[in-house]
Amino acid sequence: MARILPVPSDPPPSFFVPVVDLVRRGGLLAVGTESSYALAASVSVPHALERVVEAKGRPSGKPLLVLIGERSQLDALAGPVPAWFHPMVDEFWPGPLTVIVPAQPEVSPVLTAGTGTIGVREPAPAFLRSLLRHTGPLTGTSANRSGQAPCLTAEEVDAALGHDVDLILDTGPASGNRPSTLLSVVDEPAVLRAGPVAVEEIQRALSKIGLEGIELLQKP
Repeated sequence: MARILPVPSDPPPSFFVPVVDLVRRGGLLAVGTESSYALAASVSVPHALERVVEAKGRPSGKPLLVLIGERSQLDALAGPVPAWFHPMVDEFWPGPLTVIVPAQPEVSPVLTAGTGTIGVREPAPAFLRSLLRHTGPLTGTSANRSGQAPCLTAEEVDAALGHDVDLILDTGPASGNRPSTLLSVVDEPAVLRAGPVAVEEIQRALSKIGLEGIELLQKP
């Protein structure tokens, strides 16, 4: 089974050193997010991304979303975005809004599933953002076998995926809230998945920055 490492309330820099080393070697982590535990692997290590897909038993052709710890990490992942993108996400990041943006050409097709786009989010939990600033961007797909419920505790992750995960960072029980809202800003802005950030909130944020004329599409 996987090693479970309790996360202290205020981890010192030394706490992150072995975690970063594991990630850089292609290790697979599990860590809590706003809603559930996530499988976290370096977006820069191809075999680590393959491990995520294998651990989930995920069908081919499904993209993997990415978590970032600060806005500067977006540059290596995202291509050109609309001028209103940054002031808009300022309203919701860090938080449960995943934004689909054009992907840089060098981004792994495991992340994009050949779509040319990538889903990115700056999560709210302070520890997770600190981890991401140390490791660089990591995958953020839910920790579960495909078709099963997301794991909400370190123990649940260990029971479901312990043979596939190298390290579980025990951040306590996750809330079980809905997964993040999914907003595409490619071509016309469109909400692809309802979630904690309501369509009306996004619309108000666009209006606040002077974009009253942009009407959000909602795709089924």
